[in-house]
Amino acid sequence: MITDERALSAPALSGPPLLGPALSVIVPATGSRPCLPRCLAAIDAATWSGDQLIVVRDAPLPGPASARNQGAGEAGNEILVFIDADVEVKPDALALLRARFAADPELTAVFGSYDDDPEERDAVSTFRNLLHHYVHHGAAGSVDSFWAGLGAVRRVAFEEAGGFDTRIARASVEDIEFGARLSAGAGKIELDPAIQGKHLKRWTLRTMVNTDLRRRGIPWVRLAVRGRATSHGLNLAWRHRLSAASCVAMVLSAIWRRPTAAVASLATLCALNQRFYRLLHRRGRWYALSGVCLHVVHHLTSVLALLIGILGMARPPLHRLAQRAPLHRVKSW
Repeated sequence: MITDERALSAPALSGPPLLGPALSVIVPATGSRPCLPRCLAAIDAATWSGDQLIVVRDAPLPGPASARNQGAGEAGNEILVFIDADVEVKPDALALLRARFAADPELTAVFGSYDDDPEERDAVSTFRNLLHHYVHHGAAGSVDSFWAGLGAVRRVAFEEAGGFDTRIARASVEDIEFGARLSAGAGKIELDPAIQGKHLKRWTLRTMVNTDLRRRGIPWVRLAVRGRATSHGLNLAWRHRLSAASCVAMVLSAIWRRPTAAVASLATLCALNQRFYRLLHRRGRWYALSGVCLHVVHHLTSVLALLIGILGMARPPLHRLAQRAPLHRVKSW
């Protein structure tokens, strides 16, 4: 196991040091991480005296869950901050995290959002990253989930919950499942979209569909059926459920050659998500038009994931998650 651990001894922001707990910032960076230098530079610029940066370059098991647990085991501060290696945090992101914990002793965890200016300018990357921004900004406040792309949790709560489930051996729903356990343990979790980072990832249509179907959708359904995932809020809010229903109705109406019903379904989708489409339109008309099409694909893929996930629960070969080793609990150091 190799880590790059740095204790940061000088404030990087102007002005007086903020009052609040010291942070242990953990970046899972196993495998090829071309965006890592920008990620670490942004963290260096946002940290203060006493903060700690732990970059996990190798972990006992595959996947970010194991890497995050490894970093947490080496952390020496009260607050654990998880930042993905392809996220460039805003200069005030860590200060805002620190202030939230300082102001609310009952707060267990808090996480933020991508910003509204993603790095990649192609249509798919713009759509995907702005969709995340839109969903998180519409769900601000108390939640029963967690996002490890830019999120923080009290160390004692992390250890009591057992850390991330290392049976989830790739980037998938490990943070959602962890958030559900935190919430079930009476943990107070907040989503604060003012805490932001820029996503540096480039998306393609193939990676988007694969993520929505195999990495997020189907695994989430399996967790939800077992009561180990949130069933409301974020992209499960009523607006998103109605949007998915509108997309299904539009496709079925087109198949049945009912153009009036298809147009009505499309109009419903646009009305439900007008704020999101206006956000896309700020980049240009093409981004808004392509964004509507991609939104339809996103919702249809999510519906397909729901169907496959439910049907697959009756098939033992698909129970790979349940058949893996027991939950690896993070050590208390």
